[in-house]
Amino acid sequence: MAQTLDVLTVAACLRDGVGGSPTAVITGSHELGDADLARLPARLGASHLAVVEPGDRVRALRFFTSAGELPNCGHGTIAAIAVLALARGGFQGRLRAAGREFEAAGIFRPPTRPAGPALFDAWFDQGVVDSRSATAPEREAFLAALGLSPDALHPDDEVSVASPGRERLLVPVADRSVLAALRPDQDRLADASRRHGQLGCFVYVPPSPATSAAARMFAPAIGVPEDVANANSTGCLAGHLLVTGRDPAVTVDQGDALGHPSTVRATATRTARGIATRVGGAVQVRRTSRIAGSL
Repeated sequence: MAQTLDVLTVAACLRDGVGGSPTAVITGSHELGDADLARLPARLGASHLAVVEPGDRVRALRFFTSAGELPNCGHGTIAAIAVLALARGGFQGRLRAAGREFEAAGIFRPPTRPAGPALFDAWFDQGVVDSRSATAPEREAFLAALGLSPDALHPDDEVSVASPGRERLLVPVADRSVLAALRPDQDRLADASRRHGQLGCFVYVPPSPATSAAARMFAPAIGVPEDVANANSTGCLAGHLLVTGRDPAVTVDQGDALGHPSTVRATATRTARGIATRVGGAVQVRRTSRIAGSL
């Protein structure tokens, strides 16, 4: 039996109206199994798929890459918010992912040209982000996989681990030239991620008074050698900046190495529950594809 369904392709976390992370989104009822859902991103030229389940008060989200289902995906959440906002002319409400309910909003932006693609500013409450120092074995394994020597690290920051539900390494490097030159050993990186229970590693140049932060996210253990935009890790960075006494309102440029310039925004605050973060970006809903899936 075959089912035909509409899949939207969304560019999440645009930079100055261009680029963004190509993300597939489906909404409503469907009969696709998990294996079919995992195949959809590659068919549409996307790294991730966000599935918005049917519902009234709270819409549940699921996320897939070619490696299978993920418990969470930040830029996939941003993409899903934009699709919900498209259907309603704007969105403000609660979503659910990984067993957690959270607030989200998508605000319509007028298109830059008549009949142009729909544009939205989307954000969501990421929740509490836990952080700790990286252990020596974690640090050594990931630096080796990244091909980074200790003197390439930023002198005023430290390698740390952050988790909005799943841990990842945050690796600060000295400048954007070091970041651009990275050529990780993806097999070693996947092995290190699995061995130490990490999603992957977020390599970044900290923000300065003159420049925004920049980052690259590597997560081959979940089927994403490099992510165009990683919103959850940007939220983790905002939490890290707050914990270390810096301005937690951060703008992070990503995706340049992949030809998809992207920008993610995040901020962090101290709450009774811990460090809570909010993450967002600009989104463009680009096209709808009719997909026939074999069930």
